[in-house]
Amino acid sequence: MQQRQLFVTTALPYANGNFHIGHIMEYIQADIWVRFQRMQGHKVDFVGADDTHGAPIMIAAEKAGITPQQFVANIAAGRKPYLDGFHIAFDNWHSTDAPENHALARQIYLDLKQTGLIETRTIEQFFDPEKNMFLPDRFIKGECPKCHSKDQYGDNCEVCGAVYAPTDLIEPFSALSGAKPELRSSEHFFFKLSDARCVAFLQAWTQDGRLQPEVANKVKEWFSVRTNPDGTTSEGLGDWDISRDAPYFGIEIPDAPGKYFYVWLDAPVGYLASLKNLLDKRGESYDDYFNNPNLEQHHFIGKDIVTFHTLFWPAMLKFSGRKTPDKVHVHGFLTVNNGEKMSKSRGTGLDPLKYLSLGMNPEWLRYYLAAKLNGRNEDVDFNAEDFMARVNSDLVGKFVNIASRAAGFIAKRFGGQLGEVSADGQSLLQLLREGLAPIAKLYDERDYAKAQRDIMALADRVNEYVDANKPWELAKQEGQDARLQDVCSTCIEAFRVLSCMLKPVLPSLAAQVEGFLNIAPMSFVNAAQALGAGHGIGEYKHLMQRVDIKMLDSLFEAPEPVVQALTPGGEDIAPTISIDDFAKIDLRIAQIVKCEAVEGSTKLLRLTLDVGEGRMRNVFSGIASMYQPADLEGKLTVMVANLAPRKMKFGVSEGMVLAASHADEKAEPGIYVLQPWPGAKPGMRIH
Repeated sequence: MQQRQLFVTTALPYANGNFHIGHIMEYIQADIWVRFQRMQGHKVDFVGADDTHGAPIMIAAEKAGITPQQFVANIAAGRKPYLDGFHIAFDNWHSTDAPENHALARQIYLDLKQTGLIETRTIEQFFDPEKNMFLPDRFIKGECPKCHSKDQYGDNCEVCGAVYAPTDLIEPFSALSGAKPELRSSEHFFFKLSDARCVAFLQAWTQDGRLQPEVANKVKEWFSVRTNPDGTTSEGLGDWDISRDAPYFGIEIPDAPGKYFYVWLDAPVGYLASLKNLLDKRGESYDDYFNNPNLEQHHFIGKDIVTFHTLFWPAMLKFSGRKTPDKVHVHGFLTVNNGEKMSKSRGTGLDPLKYLSLGMNPEWLRYYLAAKLNGRNEDVDFNAEDFMARVNSDLVGKFVNIASRAAGFIAKRFGGQLGEVSADGQSLLQLLREGLAPIAKLYDERDYAKAQRDIMALADRVNEYVDANKPWELAKQEGQDARLQDVCSTCIEAFRVLSCMLKPVLPSLAAQVEGFLNIAPMSFVNAAQALGAGHGIGEYKHLMQRVDIKMLDSLFEAPEPVVQALTPGGEDIAPTISIDDFAKIDLRIAQIVKCEAVEGSTKLLRLTLDVGEGRMRNVFSGIASMYQPADLEGKLTVMVANLAPRKMKFGVSEGMVLAASHADEKAEPGIYVLQPWPGAKPGMRIH
């Protein structure tokens, strides 16, 4: 078999938060494929990086009172526990704000400009006069022009799904300051994706087998009639706006002061930058690496970013004179418990670090996801009951149990040495060896689900052999020592082959097996070679525990209610009031449309609230010690709606948001904003 040279990446996570379970699923999928390829003897470079640029990070850093560089460094510092915890072994993890990415992004742009595919145009866009910046679409809000839902984003309505331009919004306002945005002109840079050269290349590139059939079919639609934001239709691909105006955290465009690359131009370049950083550390030539005609470039991505990876990215590479991807592997989303959307507040989220902190085996999750993933762009559902059943039945009951039923007899009765395997055992082992090539093909095609099913079907055959020969009974019968050693040796040999098949999915367990069996690292190249009679194995130690239902209950346990219970040292219950007294207080459901820090105050946050009145309310709340503004925006809460307005140093407060705290802040610090149950709507009165 000819050795392959593979360059493999996963989508770059945006550096505004920790990894979520969707990231982990994608990384596990790619990691399994990379490990398998290495077990085939191929050379693989597997890299990732943080996607660090853009207005959201710039704004979040400003609110946190730190530089964007420090903000993304803080996020990057928290990556390692996730990757190490789930045995995800990138060869390099880098950043799109690194020098390599600045240099490569600028050079690619200059190369595209040289081919005549960059042009400038004057466009009109919304400008926030208070923040003194042009607003990205997602930072403009207003009333949907189609269904008239309020507080909708500048590019699409989350209620009716309509797509529109920010200028179509009714009563638009800046999500940053609340100010009414102004239309101003600005010169922008465009990548001419509509150029006939780009269209011809992409039509061929997207349909030549690099994409899964269902993805290629979807992409084909983008070359035909499309609907523009203004409701008109046009043929073919549109040009791509690749610039943003200062202030912006990103890479400045050469010879264009105050103009920066749109984050999606430099983000995929981060793949190349991370690889270059890795090669530089090794002392290898980046140019020589890409001049290898046998190099294969593979990207693993989610279905939400197909456009960028199948249109913009390959066109950027092609027309800047660089190698285009050989394969783009697209996967679906991860849902929980029969398709329910993940929600931490409802206890339906699957927090990766919480999973690890509960002592749950990361290889349980690796196996379960592998048992669900195939080579198609399909969603994957994590079902708690199914998870426990598959792990306990497949991994423990079928696989690990083979070793536990045989190893003890080898150690105690035969000095840890394997014996000769007779005809029936050889027949079983031959069946497993014949299964290696089909299993390898499934891994290569990323059909992990069928691979796991077929491996477990082979494990069933081994267990049938064990049950038919009953080594525990042979051990009690005189004159059956040779047969006992024969049967147990067959089981150990079969367990080794099955372990090799599962090694891409269970790397930590496989390493334990290699230690227990006293063997070199297993691969698909050497898996068929038997250990043979006389081979000595080590002491068997239990390899995997069963899933405990209590762990799963804890994993999906909803957060504690935000209202604190009365504790010793807390406040006494207030004097009794009548129902008429209570009725005087108008408690309403409110949505926090916007939240921002108050300049000059370390305690207050300014909340813009929708109480269903057709206008916004301004409320100051002393909760800055517990919440970042981004944590609250979009959330529902409860407010006193008929409280007299209060003039404060920072402005007028038009109500009070309800929150709970302990009377003795030193004993139990913290203040907790009340949140209603899902289904409540702004303006509903609390009775």
